[in-house]
Amino acid sequence: MLVSPKEFFKKCYGKYAIAAVNVFTMEQVHALFRAGEKANAPFLVQITPAARNYAHSLMLSAMVQAASKIYPKAVFALHLDHGNEEHALDAIASNKYNSVMIDASHDSFDKNVERTRAIVKKAHEKNVFVEAELGVLSGVEDDISVDEKEARYTKPSEVEKFVQKTQCDSLAVAVGTSHGAYKFSGGEGIQFNILEEIQRRLPNFPIVLHGGSAVNEEEIGRINHSGGALSEGASGVSPKEIAKSIAYGVCKINIATDTRLLWTRVHREFFRDTPELFDPIVPGQKYMEANEAFMLEKFDLLGATGKANQFIH
Repeated sequence: MLVSPKEFFKKCYGKYAIAAVNVFTMEQVHALFRAGEKANAPFLVQITPAARNYAHSLMLSAMVQAASKIYPKAVFALHLDHGNEEHALDAIASNKYNSVMIDASHDSFDKNVERTRAIVKKAHEKNVFVEAELGVLSGVEDDISVDEKEARYTKPSEVEKFVQKTQCDSLAVAVGTSHGAYKFSGGEGIQFNILEEIQRRLPNFPIVLHGGSAVNEEEIGRINHSGGALSEGASGVSPKEIAKSIAYGVCKINIATDTRLLWTRVHREFFRDTPELFDPIVPGQKYMEANEAFMLEKFDLLGATGKANQFIH
């Protein structure tokens, strides 16, 4: 069942958070919907411009629509992640997405406001939820690359003016997380003092945490033991910090890197251990099972397990 993030965030604010998971493939869609239905947990399906370029937007939305029929008890929203004007307007016009993100965070404050406000106007005409971003995250995700020296925290002094001028529905903030498998290289972690001040200035307004993957050290080790060469110095967002952030108004946690690492580990180990096999169905099934188990754990961590009933009328 398709539900607006606005309804999700009204119910979850300060109590639990919604997992927002990037998908590229059929296996990821199956695993996410299967886990969501099994856990009775609401979730967001996130599609990035890179995913749309890879699989085509029609293919991705068709997979999501099919999954909603295969798993009729799943409660979800369909969200465009990190879109520009072209991506956002196309998603709005498709009548399939009920949530879009306009990412103008690399622009000046005034330009960010201008670009965001224009998308909000078009989206709200069709009752589409809009996420904006203020502040810049470092790291790499899809075709996004931001050097550490260019990364900057969200300034709490700007959030009220930004939300007022843009009328956006949620706000992604830069509080120390980063994109990709390069998180917290300096060991700083989430800056809760910034989150606290943002919440004080925007009470009951939903905050989004990008770069919310954990980057499990064991997964990195297993990948490298199977022939990979990933950096072992990176660490993601700790479960304790994720859980703690919910009380500060974080309603949506973006997850992408962890499911990619899982894909890499499953496939590397499979072909290492069974080099005589070549059928993609076998490792594909293993990945769906591993991804489902991962999402069930994530729903528990976010406190979302059992909460989908709140949106079924």
